[in-house]
Amino acid sequence: MSIFGIYFITKGHSLSDGLDEVQKAEMKAYMELVNNMLLTAELYLQWCDDATVGEITHARYGSPYPWPLNHILAYQKQWEVKRKMKAIGWGNKTLDQVLEDVDQCCQALSQRLGTQPYFFNKQPTELDALVFGHLYTILTTQMTNDELSEKVKNYSNLLAFCRRIEQHYFGKGSSSIRLS
Repeated sequence: MSIFGIYFITKGHSLSDGLDEVQKAEMKAYMELVNNMLLTAELYLQWCDDATVGEITHARYGSPYPWPLNHILAYQKQWEVKRKMKAIGWGNKTLDQVLEDVDQCCQALSQRLGTQPYFFNKQPTELDALVFGHLYTILTTQMTNDELSEKVKNYSNLLAFCRRIEQHYFGKGSSSIRLS
């Protein structure tokens, strides 16, 4: 959850207080979609794509630790993620299949968002915080290729959504989101 979600929760409010029960159920369904697709795709690309693991992930993950702990912990994390991928049926997926899943997820989110500033009503909900966190990470994290971020960039309303939240809630005059 993002900083603005945490702020509201600590103040005794939920970002979804203004939603009716049907909207809350729909919001939870979209949150499950995001967690099942975007989070899993991020983990897949970081820990199961050999090029990314070799060039970026192991060094990034192990950097706070001294040798040999940096290598041991990185391999342990990779093993855990690969085990999780097998358990949820993603162990034999190809990169193209993962990217197709992400595209379908983005299509569903894009259709739900439409031209609205947020997914429900005119105020952000937990879904907005979750989607922003994942999409922003996908759009701004260095990877060995840009295929994942390119899938997201196909949806102009999702890009505009990320920029709007970044600028409004994090006070950045210019966006950190790369378009090329």
